[in-house]
Amino acid sequence: MEISEASYQIIAELLAARTGQQLTEGRRWRIGTSLSSIFRERGITNVDQLVCLLTMPGETQLVQDVVEALLNNETYFFRDKPTFDQLPAEIFPILAERRSAKRRLQIWCAGCSTGQEAHSLAIQFAEQAAQWEGWSIDILGTDISQKAISVARSGHYSQFEVQRGLSVSQMLNYFDETASGWQMHSSTRSIVRFQQHNILDPAPCRQPFDLILCRNVLLYFDGPTRTQAFDRLHQALAPDGFLMLGAGETVVGQTQMFESAARRPSIYEPVSAMRSVQQALAG
Repeated sequence: MEISEASYQIIAELLAARTGQQLTEGRRWRIGTSLSSIFRERGITNVDQLVCLLTMPGETQLVQDVVEALLNNETYFFRDKPTFDQLPAEIFPILAERRSAKRRLQIWCAGCSTGQEAHSLAIQFAEQAAQWEGWSIDILGTDISQKAISVARSGHYSQFEVQRGLSVSQMLNYFDETASGWQMHSSTRSIVRFQQHNILDPAPCRQPFDLILCRNVLLYFDGPTRTQAFDRLHQALAPDGFLMLGAGETVVGQTQMFESAARRPSIYEPVSAMRSVQQALAG
């Protein structure tokens, strides 16, 4: 499908304004494929016609549908498993020691898509149930996509989705098979809640988080927007908490607010207040 430069720019600017994500030239191809269902539903034959409709008053739902369709909701259970396995093996024990007095953990999965990441955390805690007896565990999953959040809240996944990342024992222990897929046990997902939220907005919770997962979200931001996102993450994270990024993301050259957590891949922690002052003076 041919896309005029003017239409491409309008759609790219719409996505950036609503989500902060950049529809780069390399992702231009997604316009035709991602919006194909909207074309069919609306009887639209080309992108120029779609752009004309987007600029008309009263097309709020169409604007929302276009933005939702362009978002990349790719996710699966225990994505980048070696990185994910660091949590129960190394990060959870540290947090358990640091929060032993209040026996409460608050975790934020930012850009959680359809919820597999947050539910993966719930499974990890369920697999260590004895160690966390008497603790309050609160996992918050957020995403800018209302459709994705609806799926996440349901805890219901297709056969294909549960096979991506889950072992057979995990499927059988934490899900029930239904006629249309697999339903996660309510007892397992009881520690998880979801809400729609833009990572560029103020934190979704007043209390600082002990652990934040923001994986494969920053890849779609330009430099200034990525800086803004890091600012938000830093504001939301406890001074002694941890931040996990995606395998292809880093803080190096992106922000001075975080540093590598003892050389653990993809795990970072806030730079101390004194270190921040030293870096500012050196800069």
